[in-house]
Amino acid sequence: MSHVGGGSIPSKIIQQKEIWNPLCITTRSKMYFCTLKHQRPKCMEEGRNSPAGRELLSSLDNSPASRQPLPHPSGSFGALGISRPDAGESFNSAVTTKRLHSLDSEFFEEVSLQCATQPSKHLVSWGSSAKEMLHNDNNTTFSASFDISRDSGNLGLIRCEQPNRNIYEFTANMEFNGQKFSLSQSNIVLRGCQLKNTGWIIGVVVYAGQETKAMLNSAASPSKRSKLEAYMNRETLWLSIFLFMMCLVVAVGMGLWLARYENQLDYLPYYRKRYLTPGKDYGKRYKFYGIPMEIFFSFLSSIIVFQIMIPISLYITMELVRIGQSYFMIGDRHMYDSSSNSRFQCRSLNINEDLGQIRYVFSDKTGTLTENKMEFQRASVNGKSYGGSLLTADQMQEENVSGATTNKRWKLKSTIAVDSELLELLHKDLVGDERIAAHEFFLALAACNTVVPIRTHDGFSSSTDCQFSEDVETIDYQGESPDEQALVAAASAYGYTLFERTSGHIVIDVNGEKLRFGVLGMHEFDSVRKRMSVVIRFPNNAVKVLVKGADTSVLSILAKDSGMDDRARRAATQSHLTEYSSQGLRTLVIAARDLTEEELELWQCKFDDASTSLTDRAAKLRQTAALVECDLNLLGATAIEDKLQEGVPEAIESLRQAGIKVWVLTGDKQETAISIGLSCKLLAPDMEQIIINGNSENECRKLLAEAKAKCGLKPSNKGSQYLTCNKNAEMDHLERPERKEEAPISLIIDGNSLVYILEKELESELFDIATYCKVVLCCRVAPLQKAGIVDLIKSRTDDMTLAIGDGANDVSMIQMADVGVGICGQEGRQAVMASDFAMGQFRFLNRLLLVHGHWNYQRMGYLVLYNFYRNAVFVLMLFWYILFTAFSTTSALTDWSSVLYSVVYTSVPTIVVGILDKDLSHRTLLRYPKIYGVGYRHEAYNIRLFWVTMADTLWQSLVLFGIPVIVYKESTIDIWSMGNLWTVAVVIIVNVHLAMDVRRWVSITHIAVWGSVIVAFACVVVLDSIPIFPNYGTIYHLAKSPTYWLTIFLTIVIGLLPHFLFKLVRHHFWPSDIQIAREAEILRRGPDYWLSKPVGGSS
Repeated sequence: MSHVGGGSIPSKIIQQKEIWNPLCITTRSKMYFCTLKHQRPKCMEEGRNSPAGRELLSSLDNSPASRQPLPHPSGSFGALGISRPDAGESFNSAVTTKRLHSLDSEFFEEVSLQCATQPSKHLVSWGSSAKEMLHNDNNTTFSASFDISRDSGNLGLIRCEQPNRNIYEFTANMEFNGQKFSLSQSNIVLRGCQLKNTGWIIGVVVYAGQETKAMLNSAASPSKRSKLEAYMNRETLWLSIFLFMMCLVVAVGMGLWLARYENQLDYLPYYRKRYLTPGKDYGKRYKFYGIPMEIFFSFLSSIIVFQIMIPISLYITMELVRIGQSYFMIGDRHMYDSSSNSRFQCRSLNINEDLGQIRYVFSDKTGTLTENKMEFQRASVNGKSYGGSLLTADQMQEENVSGATTNKRWKLKSTIAVDSELLELLHKDLVGDERIAAHEFFLALAACNTVVPIRTHDGFSSSTDCQFSEDVETIDYQGESPDEQALVAAASAYGYTLFERTSGHIVIDVNGEKLRFGVLGMHEFDSVRKRMSVVIRFPNNAVKVLVKGADTSVLSILAKDSGMDDRARRAATQSHLTEYSSQGLRTLVIAARDLTEEELELWQCKFDDASTSLTDRAAKLRQTAALVECDLNLLGATAIEDKLQEGVPEAIESLRQAGIKVWVLTGDKQETAISIGLSCKLLAPDMEQIIINGNSENECRKLLAEAKAKCGLKPSNKGSQYLTCNKNAEMDHLERPERKEEAPISLIIDGNSLVYILEKELESELFDIATYCKVVLCCRVAPLQKAGIVDLIKSRTDDMTLAIGDGANDVSMIQMADVGVGICGQEGRQAVMASDFAMGQFRFLNRLLLVHGHWNYQRMGYLVLYNFYRNAVFVLMLFWYILFTAFSTTSALTDWSSVLYSVVYTSVPTIVVGILDKDLSHRTLLRYPKIYGVGYRHEAYNIRLFWVTMADTLWQSLVLFGIPVIVYKESTIDIWSMGNLWTVAVVIIVNVHLAMDVRRWVSITHIAVWGSVIVAFACVVVLDSIPIFPNYGTIYHLAKSPTYWLTIFLTIVIGLLPHFLFKLVRHHFWPSDIQIAREAEILRRGPDYWLSKPVGGSS
C-alpha cells in the first residue's frame, strides 16, 4: 500500500513550530475533541547534561531532518513510519519540520487523549530510536494529525465518511486554524496492512473494532458439506421409508396371521397362550400379550432385524476412502511446485468428490494467474517503434553501444534489457524534436507515478577509463502497481533514474545529472478517466502536466490543431499500439503539456476545493483534472508484458473445454484485467465485450437493460425467464434466444457498479447476463463483493463453484464457494489457511479437477450406490425369509454373521476400490477434457441410478432366497444350515458384483475382493466350530454335498445375469464418453503393453 502523495498541508502552518498537539477522533457521526499530554521518554528523563541526553540533543541539531528545505506549499505530504497493527485504522497526514530545536523538543511514547465523550489512551510505536531516524539520509517526515505548536491551544476537527466496505476509497478532510486539508485513501492505513519503507508513523484512529473496513469485508467461515453427501441423505431418507414399510408389512402380517390362527396358538411352541407343563407356572401366560401388543413388538423386532438397511457404516467408509484419496493427491508429484518448495495440501477431507462436479471457477488475478512480475518490452517514441531487439548491459558493453559504459552511481536491483538504438538516441547531443520527445517521454515515465525508490549500498563500481572506484547504490522500486514499477525501472535502465521522492518533490538522475522537480499535485488513476496525471515544476521554473493512460483515453484529449508531422506521428503511434496489443502486451500512451501561470493558478484553486470536498469528491477531482488534461502533445506509447504463471493459458483452455466457466474477480484496474484476460486466452480478440461501469442505481439499471438487449434476452423484472436449463446443469447448454451470428460475448463490470447491483433489486438482471456470457471479468471489486458474486451463482443454481486466490482479500470468496483453493504465493498465508485445498501454481488446478476430481467423483458415486446395494440385498433376503416363516421376525443367520457382514465380509473391498479404482488414466483425462462433464452432469450418481440399483437389488435378493429354498424344499436341512448357505452366497454375490464393476485391477484389489470371500468362508467355519452356538457343525455337513456348491454357483449366475446383460447392452448400443475413451485407451496401448505390464502396474 502506498503512502506517498496524501493530504496537502501548506507549509506555512508548520514554520516556527516545535511541539506536537492533537486533533480529534471521529467515529461515525460523533466527533471527540481531544487534548494531548506529552510524556518524556527515558532518554530525556536522564537529564540534558547526561551523556545520553547530550548525545541525543546533538543528534537533533545535526540531523539531516533539521537541514531539509520545506516542500512547495501545494505539495502532497507522504507518511513515514508504522503504527500499532491492533489499533484499528488510522489516517496519517504527514508534515515536515523546518528545524528541530533540541533544547525545547520533547519526544513521547505515550499519548493520552482526553475526549469529551469517552477518554482513551493510544500508544505510539517507535520503529527505531530517535537517533537512528534522524540520521537517516532520507528526508525525515513525521506522520501526525495535529499542530506542531507548544503555545497554541488550537484543536483540529476531522470529518470523514460513514464506515463502509470500500477499501479503495476514503473521503475525509481536516480543519485546522481555519484551513481545510484533504484526506484520501493515501492517508489511511487499513487494519491488517503491512507498512513498508517506513520507520514509524503517528496516526489518529477513525474506524475501530467492527467498523473497520477489514472487519466489514470479513465473513464467517461457513461449514462445507459434500454435494454427493447431501444427495446421499436424500436416498437414505427413501431407504428409511422403505424400511418403515417393510416393518409395517411384517407387523400387519403378524397381526393377520395371529388373528387367523388364534384358536390354535396353544398348540404352537412359540405363540401358545399359557403354560401347559405341570408345575408352579401351569396355566400362566406364556410369551403372548394379545394381538395388538404382538403387532407392536413385531414392528420393533423388525426394526432391529432390518436396521442394517440404513448404511450407518457408509459414513465411516466414506471418511476412510477420502483419507486414502487425499494421500494420493498430496503425493502427486505433478502438483509439486519446485519454485516455492510447496506440495499440494488437503485441508478439508469431506469434499474431495466435489472437485469432480465444478461448473464455475472464480479466480483472482494478481498472484493467482500472474507472477506479479512485469517487463518493459516495446516503446513507441515520436512515431518510431523501439524494442524489436533488446540487449542486456553485458551485451551492450560487448558491442560498445553508446551510453552502455557510462559510470553510474545507481544500479537497478533487477536486470532490464534495453534497445540499443533508443539508448544511443538518448545520449546523442541533438536538439531536434526527436531527442526532445524522447527526453520528455522518459521523464514522464520516471515522474508520473506513485513509486517509492528504495536505496541500498551494494559495494563499489570501477570504471575501465578511470583510476578510482566509487560507491554504487542499488535501487529497488516499490509501488501500488507492478506496471508502474516496470515503467520506472525501464526509465532508469535508459538513464532516467528516479532515486528520491519526498512529499513535495522528486529527484531524477538524468545520465549523471541530478534534476529536482517540484510535485504540485497529482490526479491518480480512476476507471472513468482511465489515466493519471502529475503537475510538476521543472528546474527552469516551467510547469508541465505529464499524463499517461489508456490509448482510448489519452488520444481523445490530444491537441486538435496539429500539423502534418503531428498527424503522421499519431497515425504511426496508433499503428504501433495495435501491433503491441495483438502481441498480448499491456499498452499505455504518454503525453504532456506546458501550463501557463494563469492555468496553474486556476487549476490550483479548483484542486484545493475538490480535494477537500466531502461530497462527490471523485467527480469534482475529475472535473479539475479536465482543466489540465487537454490539448496534450503526444510523446509516445509503452508496451509491458505481464508475466503469467507457467501453463495458465493452457489450463484455462482445458477448463473451458471441460465445460467449466472461468470468471476473474480482481481488485485491479479494468484495463489491467482486460489485458491479462487477453494474455491468458480468457478473452479472445474477436469476442464482443459488454462493459458495465455505473455510478448510480439508475445508470446501472440502464446499462443492464442495454446489455440484455445486446444479448437478445427478454427484459424482465424477476429475471431468469430465458433460463430453462436444469439447475444441476445436466444439460451442457442454456436455451438461448436465436441469433443469426452466435458471437462469443464477455461481460466486464467494475466494483462500483456491483455496489448498486448486488445490494439492490438488480441481481437477477446481472445473473441473466452473466450466465449467458462466455466470460465474466469483475475489476476493482472489494473482498466482500467477490463473495457476493460467488453467492449470486450459488443461490440461484445447483452448480458447484470453486474459488481460487492467494491473498487475504480472497478469503471471503474462498469461504463462500463450495470449494476453496489457496495459492501458496507472495501475499501471505491467509488464503491458504482459509482454503479447502492449497497448491503452488494455478496450472495445477487443471490436474486437480480433470484428473483427481474426476477420479474422486467416480469412485465416491459408485461407493455410495454399492453400499446401498450390499446392505439392501442382505436385508431383503432376510425380509423374504420372515414372510416365509409366518412373520415371526426370526432369523436363519446368527447374530455374528449379521455383524461381520458389514464389518469384515464386504467392507475392505469397498474401501480399496474407492481409493484405487480408475476408469481412465491421467493422460487420457488431460487429453480429453470434455470427459469431465460427467461430473457436473451427475452421471455417476443420480436418482435414476439409485432406483435402477434398487431394482437389481430386489432381483438378487429374490434369487438369493428363492433358489436355495427351491433346491432344498424336499430335504430335511435345518434352519442354521440354510443360514450358512445364504451367508456364503450373499458374500460371494456382492463381491463378484463389485468385481464386475472394477475398472482397474491391481494386486491389492485382487487381495481385497477375493480375500474377503475366503475370509468370510473361514469365519463361517470358525463360528460353526464353537459348540455353544446353535449352528455348531452345520458347515461340515453342507460342504460334503455337491448340491451345496451347485446351489451357490446357480444363485450367483442367475442373480448377476441381469446386471451383466444391462452392462453389455448399454456399452454396445449406448456407450458413454468414458467407455469410448477406455476402448481408445486400450487400442492405443496394443497387445504388447498388456504382455509387458507388470502385475499391479498403474496406468
